[in-house]
Amino acid sequence: MSADVELSDVSVTFGSFYAAKNVNVKVNGGEFFSFLGPSGCGKTTLLRAISGFQEPSEGKVLIDNKDMSGIGPNKRPTALIFQNLALFPLMSVSENIAFSLEVRGVSKEERKKRADELLELIALEGQGEKKVHQLSGGQKQRVAIARALAVEPKVLLLDEPLSALDLKLRQRMRTELREIQKRVNITFIYITHDQGEALTMSDRIAVMNEGELEQIGKCDEVYNNPLTPFVATFVGENNPLYGKVTGIKGDKAQIETADGQYLAMMNETKKLNIGDESIAFVRPESLFIPRDDDSFDNKIDVNIESFEFEGNLKNFYARLQSGAKIKFSVPNAIDTSSISSGSSIALGFDSSKSVILPKASLAID
Repeated sequence: MSADVELSDVSVTFGSFYAAKNVNVKVNGGEFFSFLGPSGCGKTTLLRAISGFQEPSEGKVLIDNKDMSGIGPNKRPTALIFQNLALFPLMSVSENIAFSLEVRGVSKEERKKRADELLELIALEGQGEKKVHQLSGGQKQRVAIARALAVEPKVLLLDEPLSALDLKLRQRMRTELREIQKRVNITFIYITHDQGEALTMSDRIAVMNEGELEQIGKCDEVYNNPLTPFVATFVGENNPLYGKVTGIKGDKAQIETADGQYLAMMNETKKLNIGDESIAFVRPESLFIPRDDDSFDNKIDVNIESFEFEGNLKNFYARLQSGAKIKFSVPNAIDTSSISSGSSIALGFDSSKSVILPKASLAID
């Protein structure tokens, strides 16, 4: 069974400092929801508020439409997986999984049955007698999940649980976590600063910055239609083109920059006026080397400085005539032997693959 989780005007203060400020979000039952943001943005503070380890200074946390004010962590229908997993080294795998059941007075036979069920769920059948040190990093991760699920919570809270794993294992665990979540069908609330984790696993994400929510939405919506320059540059890579709005054409705006004029999409909630200081964003994968039959809304002249080979992609780093830096990516299957450091080329991009927003701070500033 899963539960809705709602944060209603939640703020958490430490003295005069706001760790989280006026946060309003509803996580639907059975949803895989991620809070995404840089270190210190307040995402773990919100997780602690949901779990009961931190009381909000203002606002309410509701789980299954019930106000959690004054209800401690052990009385909430939640389970929390810490960043360091906190497995007991002297216990067997089965004992780790069943520990919370033992504390609750569940019989030995029932504990054994439940541990075996969960070992099957996490694909570790027959390994219940192993000690924690005999497991790989990914196996330890799955045991921590099984231990949290043993008490049958309605909401599972995960605080950057994959951060200590190497890249390959992290990528595999993303898939496994999502599959486990689908099988148990409970609400997962995940905390991460890794955009790859958030985008690949989540039904929706909330991007945070300095204690406040910048944007909430489905992964592709947030990636393709960022609402702020911070979101545009934190979720994926983006090239900013600074300038002023010189024209409005329906749902598109024209921006005049030091390197020329470009046409880009306006967000319907971020309307612009002629003369506004603004930034047009175009992602590296949306910049193309035009072929004879290609037609793009925008053309941009660049001077190549260097490139990196990334297996499936070749990433080129260049400068515009103004000196601004820009990056574009080309699939490895495309021949780029004619492009070298020092060469000048023209790139093209469509206005539908670019977004223009009011000027504000970037995530990389």
